[in-house]
Amino acid sequence: MDVLDQHLISELRHNARASLSDLAQALGVSRTTVRSRIERLQKNGDIVGFSVVLRSDTERDPVRGLMMLAIEGRGTDQVVRRLTGLPAVRAVHSTNGRWDLIAEIGADTLDAFDTILASIRRFEGVANSETSLLLRTRRASGGVTGG
Repeated sequence: MDVLDQHLISELRHNARASLSDLAQALGVSRTTVRSRIERLQKNGDIVGFSVVLRSDTERDPVRGLMMLAIEGRGTDQVVRRLTGLPAVRAVHSTNGRWDLIAEIGADTLDAFDTILASIRRFEGVANSETSLLLRTRRASGGVTGG
């Protein structure tokens, strides 16, 4: 991926619905170049799809947070299975460093969020945790979501 590809991806992140003409003008290249670059990036798997962000997506989960988890022993797989089975857990990430896993959690209220955290802390294999509430999310396109 070269500099032009990176600029093209940046433009698409800002507005995935931009016309080939608009993208070509912004990048200073021809429409044919833009089209072939997009096709190649898709074929190579660099671009795996385009998405739409709905207002309802930004209104979901008024209370959101990241729960960092330290797992004792070899219990990671079991903890991941239990986490991914919880409706409030939006994603689970493995990581390195102090924490073994990071769970993205969403809830309607602080009380519900607290209940979810307490439940996860009781999972067999969870040795320690730390949670940070997400206050606002800035997307790569410059948009802002959340409260």
